[in-house]
Amino acid sequence: MRRYAAVVLAGGAARRMDGVDKPARPVGGRPMRDRVLAAVGDAAPRILVGPPTGAPPDVLITRESPPGGGPVAAAGAGLARLPAEVELLALLAADLPLLTREAVRELLGELDGQLDGARGGRRPAAGPGGIDGVCFVDDTGRRQPLCGVWRVAPLRAAFTRLATQRPLAGASLRALLHGLAVREVPWRGAGPPPWFDCDTDEDLRRAEEWVR
Repeated sequence: MRRYAAVVLAGGAARRMDGVDKPARPVGGRPMRDRVLAAVGDAAPRILVGPPTGAPPDVLITRESPPGGGPVAAAGAGLARLPAEVELLALLAADLPLLTREAVRELLGELDGQLDGARGGRRPAAGPGGIDGVCFVDDTGRRQPLCGVWRVAPLRAAFTRLATQRPLAGASLRALLHGLAVREVPWRGAGPPPWFDCDTDEDLRRAEEWVR
């Protein structure tokens, strides 16, 4: 598996949780943010976009401008911290307590053409005209772009294009990813769905049941 970096977005307003620090909420006794960072423990670097409180010491910290400016602004802030040589990026929300290393590797394999026969045979790696990113889709077929892996070059180009049209703060992920070739991946592995995000207290209760 080639080197990849990870950007974890942890700066949302959590309006449906009364504005608490949502990524710091525990699931199975561990903050959701830390669970996501553990799932990309082999990424280099790991970049957290959000408050620094409680973050592991080996994680780079940055903030979007303005703070609370939305996922596109946050992703752009993380992308700006990437070393130039990094080609692959896991872009993840910090409220994915069910994300696992296995799920991240599934995405990396889909993008990098390294799946083994257990997933339907080896695919050629994408080149010019190939796919730009992969992300999970939920069980209703809804794309989960903040649970995905992306090629850095086309993602940077997408940010440049969008920035010429409007400010990144408040922009939608749909607008950012418009025009990119994205492969949607349903989760077929063992265990709960890695794309499950926690926006409400009820979501947290469901996640707790899964990790017991």
